[in-house]
Amino acid sequence: MKTNNISDPNLTNRITSWIDESVSSVSHTKNLINEITKTADLVVSCLKSGHKIITLGNGGSAADAQHLAAEFIGRYLKERISLPAISLTTDTSIITAIGNDYGFDYVFSRQCESIVNKDDVVIAFSTSGKSKNVINALLVSKNNGAHTICLTGELGTELRNIVDVVLIASSKSTPRIQEVHRILMHIICQLVEEQFEPNDKK
Repeated sequence: MKTNNISDPNLTNRITSWIDESVSSVSHTKNLINEITKTADLVVSCLKSGHKIITLGNGGSAADAQHLAAEFIGRYLKERISLPAISLTTDTSIITAIGNDYGFDYVFSRQCESIVNKDDVVIAFSTSGKSKNVINALLVSKNNGAHTICLTGELGTELRNIVDVVLIASSKSTPRIQEVHRILMHIICQLVEEQFEPNDKK
């Protein structure tokens, strides 16, 4: 079978540098233990008091938001009750209607107006921390009395003035930030899941 090789004498070095970059960003996640535990505590308190988790993000972050909601609704590693979570990125009719009628900056905040209740937890993913539709959603959610959390990158430090907890990946590179977000998400899932059993009452 003929194989098409990428013609680049520095290919090995480039790939190695990408891997090293990723490992370095992931390693810095150990500096976020306080933020991770605070996030898990907020999520557990929310769920045990009969409230829900709402997730959102754009592009690859939309996929992460959906991934997180799926882990809560289904399971992560163990059998336990289904945990209520909604991703605001999945309904194309709602997103396109709001985008068409109000503008893309409001595709999440308009949903938050009616879906987010007091003591819910809203978890947003934004690699830049500057997406207007994400910021608008967090502001509306906070106004509704929800707890707000955002996973972002090094450029998203201003979110500290908006949300209750911000988890900042140690990178400015979108791919590296997304890799860190998935690790954070899985750690949070495991911490939360350990607090629930199959026979817990909803």
